[in-house]
Amino acid sequence: MYKIAIVGYGNLGRGVEKALEKNADMSLVGIFTRRHPETVETLYGNVYKMEQLLDLKEAIDVCILCGGSATDLPEQTPDITKHFNTVDSFDTHALIPAHFDKVNQVAEESGHVSIISVGWDPGLFSLNRVLAEAILPEGKTITFWGKGVSQGHSDAIRRIDGVQDGIQYTIPNETAMTSFKKGEVDSLSTREKHTRECFVVLDKEANREKVTEEITSMPNYFDEYDTTVHFVTQEILDNEHKQKMPHGGRVIRVGQTSEINKEVIDFSLELDSNPEFTASVLVAYSRACIRLFKEGQSGARTVFDIAPKYLINKENSLLRSDML
Repeated sequence: MYKIAIVGYGNLGRGVEKALEKNADMSLVGIFTRRHPETVETLYGNVYKMEQLLDLKEAIDVCILCGGSATDLPEQTPDITKHFNTVDSFDTHALIPAHFDKVNQVAEESGHVSIISVGWDPGLFSLNRVLAEAILPEGKTITFWGKGVSQGHSDAIRRIDGVQDGIQYTIPNETAMTSFKKGEVDSLSTREKHTRECFVVLDKEANREKVTEEITSMPNYFDEYDTTVHFVTQEILDNEHKQKMPHGGRVIRVGQTSEINKEVIDFSLELDSNPEFTASVLVAYSRACIRLFKEGQSGARTVFDIAPKYLINKENSLLRSDML
């Protein structure tokens, strides 16, 4: 039985709690939060202060880190990896190499395994980009996201001074997607592929123009997109944008296997719940993290480094007989 700690308890942490119930070889040790434990309502897990994490070190095989990529994970992942095996969902694509190097140094020094940037993008979509290019080396790949709620971008909005709450939708350009798949265009700019739409609840004293400018000019998140910001009440946000958190997308590669034959690889996801699906991916990779550690490995890893057999609760013989 693999013993799991959840660090951080927002939408993603709650999704991990649900996912652990569906994995018979895993048990939840506890949920660790910066909030007062008595104020946190969980599905079934025990809640502890973040400061109590080290007290339960011997009872934990891996920590699943459920904080945000903007400010939490850059500090939490290396700090917690000093003492535990970890899995995170760091999703700021441009900063992944630096995050990996920082975590890898800590993981190698401490003898732990840390799998970073786990989810569906980065994560499953990353794998499909690599597979598609390996199979069709002559071609072009484009990734489309949405329409759906981006957890990382929504978290980044909520970190802005004056923002009480917020949700961000990523919206693909369907016309551009169809043109690429037909081979009518072989490249699209960031701005041509997607737009972003934000629904924001302001604190009473906040300035709309200032908040709008901070959102639309935010590097790595909004500055390269046409972004629309709507200001709404908390009631509207809760009722119209938080009942479900859908998302999805497609990785499309168009390539040639000969002068006359065009091939298309099209991998897609349609998700009712972005956080619950991301959490399910995190849980599968936490199994791999523990297995690698038990083999005596250490250091940081990404999804590119993990063989599929480490992810699933099945023996190799059953994989060969049932799934190969």
